[in-house]
Amino acid sequence: MPGEILDNQGRGEASWSWPSVHPEGRKFGAIAGVVALIGWIVFGPLVGLPLVLLTYCVLAFFRDPVRVTPQDDRYIVAPADGLVTLIGKVSPPRELTVEDGSGSLPMPTEPVTRISIFMSVFDVHINRSPIGGTVRRVIYIPGKFLNADLDKASEENERQHILVERGDGLRVCFTQIAGLVARRIVPFVKPGDMIASGQRIGLIRFGSRVDVYLPAGTEPKVLMGQRIVAGETVLAEVASAPVIEGISQ
Repeated sequence: MPGEILDNQGRGEASWSWPSVHPEGRKFGAIAGVVALIGWIVFGPLVGLPLVLLTYCVLAFFRDPVRVTPQDDRYIVAPADGLVTLIGKVSPPRELTVEDGSGSLPMPTEPVTRISIFMSVFDVHINRSPIGGTVRRVIYIPGKFLNADLDKASEENERQHILVERGDGLRVCFTQIAGLVARRIVPFVKPGDMIASGQRIGLIRFGSRVDVYLPAGTEPKVLMGQRIVAGETVLAEVASAPVIEGISQ
């Protein structure tokens, strides 16, 4: 399935399968499994069974399902699974609006649309790139661990900014933000890497949030309160600004 071409005309083959566990999570699953085994042997099923369930939950947290990413330069896809909790006009992160000596152009300071995606502990936590291109900046910033639902978490929490630039000059930046439970941001990419739209770029352990800053003149195609899927849901269409309304039901 991975790497296979599928389309909306019926090309390709699709079938359900158990999602794999990302290598980042296998060590945690192994530790939890050993503890569960010892607990079962020493204390019996009364203690062992909850520990087995905990092992399953740890492995499920690090699940890494296959995603089918739309291949169209007009589309900016979701970098994270979760709930759209904030949409609004803000300036890009100040760390990306200044020269850093790398030679890459800084982001403009004018306000753009930011989409915030909240990931609960039940969501898939592998993050993916919203566009294909070259990673220009990866900036890690230590900070607090406030509730990731709060707007000020974008400025005060531990976070990591990633800026990706396409060959035509289009740039999209997004930010991985740690929260109350999340205490570790794990990057899979570094400046200079070439990545594809929907490619895995990192994860945040145990829930949190990802902010996406859309290019100027581009508005979301998702709604407040909508649940979205990393690497598959189209967040926006470049240079398109539709007004879309929805009804919760």
